[in-house]
Amino acid sequence: MCGISGWTSYERVPGAPPVEAVATMTGTMACRGPDDAGLWSAPHAVLEHRRLAVIDPDAGQQPMTVEENGRTLLALTYSGEVYNHRQLRTKLRGRGHHFRTRSDTEVVLRAYLE
Repeated sequence: MCGISGWTSYERVPGAPPVEAVATMTGTMACRGPDDAGLWSAPHAVLEHRRLAVIDPDAGQQPMTVEENGRTLLALTYSGEVYNHRQLRTKLRGRGHHFRTRSDTEVVLRAYLE
């Protein structure tokens, strides 16, 4: 099981999210996600993830983002597995989506955009 921590606020001064505090929270969950750790930060949000790699260990790092024209459209971190991700990926490709990884996380991101 993975470990997730984060922070969000639309009242805090832009550009000053508490990255160190979130990193400390996530550090306490290292045993839940021994394979990898990742952090995503924006002015009003921070996401951090401790990963237990099951699908696509090499490219499925989280938090995962979808970017277009140099702009982040969406960021996601979650703990779980999408068992029919291959079928969903095929359907999404048919609707014009492109994938960088074999991860089910990217399928969730693209499905959300759809």
